[in-house]
Amino acid sequence: MLLVDDILLFPVHSIMWVFREIGEIAQKELAGEATSITEQLRVLYMQLETGRIGEAEFDAGEKLLLDRLEAIESRLDDEGETQEPDEDEIDESGATGWTSGETQGNGRPE
Repeated sequence: MLLVDDILLFPVHSIMWVFREIGEIAQKELAGEATSITEQLRVLYMQLETGRIGEAEFDAGEKLLLDRLEAIESRLDDEGETQEPDEDEIDESGATGWTSGETQGNGRPE
């Protein structure tokens, strides 16, 4: 019976695997974009310190980059809160918590 269940549920498990992979890739891209924005902020600070840009240009660029970074971080936080536990964390054995040999006085498992 277990083999039949596996065969019947294979398409569902496959689709869920694909969606999990897509979600992981999207999170990696967001994290990479956050790293890129942080690097752009460093370059902006260096340009201000070396006098390549003025204070007004720096303020405008910094505000734009910080707003983008904040939006990305809030999206990452929102996704982290809404994620369900991985399938690996769920008991795959289908165990009900009963062990063999444990019975009540009436012969039924506890």
